[in-house]
Amino acid sequence: MAIDSASISHRVDSRSIAETPPVNEDVRAAAFRRLDVLTKPQGALGRLEPLAAQICAIQGTLDIRISRPVGIVFAADHGVAGHGVSAYPREVTLQMVANFLGGGAAISVLAKLHGIDLWIVDAGVDGDCGTHPRLIDAKIRRGTRSFVDEPAMTPTECAEALRRGQDAVERAMPPDSNVLILGEMGIGNTASAALLMHGLTGANLVDCVGRGTGLDDRGLEHKRKVLRQALERRAAPPDPLDLLAEFGGYEIAMLTGAVLAGAARRSLILVDGFTVSVAAALAARLNPGVLEYCVFGHCSEELAHRALLAHLNARPLLDLGKRLGEGTGAALALPIVRAAVALFTQMATFEDAGVSDKGT
Repeated sequence: MAIDSASISHRVDSRSIAETPPVNEDVRAAAFRRLDVLTKPQGALGRLEPLAAQICAIQGTLDIRISRPVGIVFAADHGVAGHGVSAYPREVTLQMVANFLGGGAAISVLAKLHGIDLWIVDAGVDGDCGTHPRLIDAKIRRGTRSFVDEPAMTPTECAEALRRGQDAVERAMPPDSNVLILGEMGIGNTASAALLMHGLTGANLVDCVGRGTGLDDRGLEHKRKVLRQALERRAAPPDPLDLLAEFGGYEIAMLTGAVLAGAARRSLILVDGFTVSVAAALAARLNPGVLEYCVFGHCSEELAHRALLAHLNARPLLDLGKRLGEGTGAALALPIVRAAVALFTQMATFEDAGVSDKGT
């Protein structure tokens, strides 16, 4: 069954997903000029310097600040999980949503530690998540269909998921918030992300498929076999919206909308691991300007993440051997972002400090 990508595009346009404003390159250039006269050798702060300049370009000022960071974890189930592509059963998604809301998950701990306003979105969990002040009910359906047998989403569902991802950002982020941290939860979603990466980059499928939640060698080979079967049903389509509907997940579609929405409101977007990076890549295919707003928090241990980051010409801030998801890698990168801002705004220049600049 083919997906009518023109129908999807029409529906997305009708929902008025905002365009991405360009970052201010003049301010970025001014930021590098300031960095060069701070009391240090030129370039001595390494990658913190282009990071600070990127934040200046995003915020359009040299008087940069980090204000009220918001974290959003999108959760959903996947029909392909029934084919044994994960080391964990499908019901773990619902159980982990309860754990997020109860404060016992890793992202919950890090959010409290780093002052992140954390929200959880039910994008399509196969179960009743109940009600909670920090839960956004955006459920499309109780999990996608199995893309081994049929498209994961209908065109209408895909377009609606993109819209609801945007709406979640608008609901969760107050006007004075300027940092968006994105995470995900969904048993089977690295299988979906692998097919999406294959379609987006043209990389060989085997190089896009990793161990996910911790598959052994036998489980990894089975996962690859299942994904080959999906591609035998339909080869990865070139249109990004068609691809998303065919092989994506509700949480991945909402993450894609969230990246677009975050960039539209000129927020710094801290991207987590493999699945969120795939969503960022999808958003960049829809609007390349969004990558100027993205900082990739870490490189996960999922096999394909490093290759995907290279495809996006993105250098992650951290490489800790993590493979957890939930937004934890992005949350761990937030203190580095804060440090870059503090150094840029609080260090003295050579002139201010009365220190001799040997380059003059």
